[in-house]
Amino acid sequence: MAKHLKTPLCLWAAAFAATLWGFRGMLLDRAPAIFHAVEEDMSYAWYVPLFSLYVIWCDRKKILASISSPALGGLVFSLPFLVAGILGARGLQVRFEILAFSGMMIALPWMFAGRECAKKFVFPSLFLLFCIPLNTYLDIVTVHLRLFATSVAFAVLKGFGAEVVKVGTMVGAADGSFSIDVAAPCSGLRSIFALMALTAGYAYFNQPTWFRRALLFSLSIPIAILGNVMRILTICLVAQYADEEFATGFYHDYSGYVVFIVAIMLMISAGELISRCAKKFAPTKTVERKEQAAAPAPPPHPCSPAKGIIIPIIAFALVLASMCYQSATPDVTITEPPAIALPEMEGYSSVSLDPSESELTVLPPDTAFRKKLYTSFSGQTVQVNAVIGGKSKSSIHRPELCLPSQGFLMTNSRTVDVNGTEWRFITVKTNMGDEIGFAYTFFNQDGYRTVSHMKRIFRDILDRTLHNRIDRWVMITINSSRTEEAFMRTMAETFSPEKLAESGK
Repeated sequence: MAKHLKTPLCLWAAAFAATLWGFRGMLLDRAPAIFHAVEEDMSYAWYVPLFSLYVIWCDRKKILASISSPALGGLVFSLPFLVAGILGARGLQVRFEILAFSGMMIALPWMFAGRECAKKFVFPSLFLLFCIPLNTYLDIVTVHLRLFATSVAFAVLKGFGAEVVKVGTMVGAADGSFSIDVAAPCSGLRSIFALMALTAGYAYFNQPTWFRRALLFSLSIPIAILGNVMRILTICLVAQYADEEFATGFYHDYSGYVVFIVAIMLMISAGELISRCAKKFAPTKTVERKEQAAAPAPPPHPCSPAKGIIIPIIAFALVLASMCYQSATPDVTITEPPAIALPEMEGYSSVSLDPSESELTVLPPDTAFRKKLYTSFSGQTVQVNAVIGGKSKSSIHRPELCLPSQGFLMTNSRTVDVNGTEWRFITVKTNMGDEIGFAYTFFNQDGYRTVSHMKRIFRDILDRTLHNRIDRWVMITINSSRTEEAFMRTMAETFSPEKLAESGK
């Protein structure tokens, strides 16, 4: 190793240590908490960094051989990830932090050891992205996976002549002898991510080219979906023709292992098929690639000793300053929730409702509720719910996710402005054919109002980053036996954020 490369490599080691220190909150606290979280179910994520380290260990000789002079391109490449790391740490957004850390694992060798060396870190660094929690972020996909698995199971059971019914994500016998509800943990999304990570690792060592690796990797999604559908189907078959308690108990708990083994066998078979097709249709190109791989790499282009020192010093100073600022994030404060109360309505009697058992068990314990059922003298009903979120963002959910899984069909969804407040109006059809008027809106303790889930998330990031605070959001939902827009507008005016605040004084 050239003498003028020793100083950059020492600064690389120091910058790497500073990066670990700057991301220590994510590495030691926030990421492990996400892996343990029931709503994310990411037990496989513990093995992701271990596999990345294994890849680096296997390629250690290639890495040492590829070390060259520092590159300015790595310094430029690091800038967006340094910003993302600061936003993630100060905004308590672990997804931003993991993305930033993965990017820095590519930027650091690029800055201090050259571009060719950085290429050896691309795969193990990108593999760390499997640690990003996406189950709750992609919850809309979860609903569709549940509905798909339910529909396939229902169709196959009907094909076998079974008398079954389907309501939302539930499949059950027509005589009520059994019912299977495909809940969110059984959607298969976790299996998809786990198998994607496993396939990515298998493809990296099993396939010699990036095209073949990408092809095998793309097959992991349909394989995982197929495996989960087969699992749901077999549970329903066991419940129909054997015993429901056994199907939803012992078989449910252990069928996942069997299906995952089958998925792994399909993955290996797909890899063998790709290898055979590659040998059959492109034998000459394969030989050429092997010869090219065996050829020695050209020596790196030398740079001046001055440039080889200046770039690493600037890069180290930038990384160190960013990590110091990132690690100095003050403790976040939780704002006081808005003081609200559901008012009385003229011409209606009202009764307060208690939270449901599912709300108390599924939502975080610091979630608060205000619920009332209003009944007019003519028998028309309006139920109004106010859900006040706590520290966790999972306190507030989107109705578009839970309503379909309960068997409701949403139609005529539109955003309506009611006296300066955005409301989402939806016509909901039940499985009995009845129509219900439904409306909802979100607002926080500052009076910021929106019906957009994405706007609410970015508002959270902004407030956590700039003000080091956790907003307390309120979701107002209105369920009415009437669906006319004029009536729903009147209800939205009656239960506007201003009226609720007035009643809460």
